[in-house]
Amino acid sequence: MTSFDKELEKQLKETGNRLLNPPSSIDDLFILLDEIKNLLTYVEQAPSKLMRDALLPLVKALITNKLLRNAEMDMKISVVSCITEITRITAPDTPYKDEQMKEIFQLIVAAFETLSNLATHSYTKVVSILDTVTKVKLP
Repeated sequence: MTSFDKELEKQLKETGNRLLNPPSSIDDLFILLDEIKNLLTYVEQAPSKLMRDALLPLVKALITNKLLRNAEMDMKISVVSCITEITRITAPDTPYKDEQMKEIFQLIVAAFETLSNLATHSYTKVVSILDTVTKVKLP
């Protein structure tokens, strides 16, 4: 394991634990989710057990009602952007139960429906979700 991987694991655990107790400021929450999304892009599909363990706080935090069922579509898109990365990382296994995955896929479809509006705050995140979905490698 490289020092980069060790540092990445550490940062994933830290941000996951921070997300379990999310900031009250919506702006700070967006910043934290952007940081998480960025970190997740460095994790390869089918990671080591240590890396999977480092992801557990994030997997748990992202599915909470406060995040996944947030009233703001931009927030939902930021959350789904992170979940899509986790789904890529854990594929072909799913990180959540079937009912939760159904809800996540519904949010992904809802996010794709916003693609026609280039002026939205989340346009680049939706494009990123689409890109991540296309990168999933199945055996």
